[in-house]
Amino acid sequence: MLALTMVALKGGVGKTTVTLGLAESAANNGLRVLVVDLDPQANATLGLNPPTTRFSTGDVLADARDGVAADAVTASGWGPMVDLIPAEASLEHRNRPGDAASALRLRRALRGVADDYDLVLMDCPPSLGEVTRNGLAAASHAVVVTEPGYFALAGAEQALEAVTVVRDNTNLRLRAIGIVVNRLRATLGEHKYRVAELEQAYPSLIVQPPVPERSVIQRAEGAGVPFRASGRSGAAVGRVFDQVFGELYRRTQTGVSR
Repeated sequence: MLALTMVALKGGVGKTTVTLGLAESAANNGLRVLVVDLDPQANATLGLNPPTTRFSTGDVLADARDGVAADAVTASGWGPMVDLIPAEASLEHRNRPGDAASALRLRRALRGVADDYDLVLMDCPPSLGEVTRNGLAAASHAVVVTEPGYFALAGAEQALEAVTVVRDNTNLRLRAIGIVVNRLRATLGEHKYRVAELEQAYPSLIVQPPVPERSVIQRAEGAGVPFRASGRSGAAVGRVFDQVFGELYRRTQTGVSR
């Protein structure tokens, strides 16, 4: 079982888009996927369009007994291969600093539950608060998400440093396995420059191909459907995520990481 946490310390870079794209690709490859929405904005929850929800990640973190996350797992609207632990706005109240033990609440809650899945994807808020620390402490690998803007390099560096802090203090198995560049407009010189800057700084971590900026992504997320359900343009986006997922999976098997 793989557990990947999506990390970005800057909002608006598309962590949720990458989470959903990886979930779709993994499911299409026959893997059972659990998405754990740890962002109080709950965009992954909205995108997965669950028919019903009973408990949220806020409830899971509040209880934190071994295996209690099972009570919060719900079916997504994407079919039987993708399940969800949903988020809600009140989760923000749990994003306050705590002691070292408080970062292990999610790991305990997922104990035994995650084993029912081939892949667990955790979508964290854009900060290194208590909720993100819980996501990183429960993961086997971290994926940094960025966009090709002015702060891309600094944001990626800060996110990788955050992964190192959690690894050294809480989760010795945690490794950063890739930087996914999202919302690329290949015709923009600024975007080309920023991607080249990232590739020079982190040549072994940049994941190819970058995810292009496409309006179909926002339409699919708003409708709560997989990208491939949105026609030819959505299928093209799905093929990009197939490549991204394939590369990340390969790295988990070969040990390419930081």
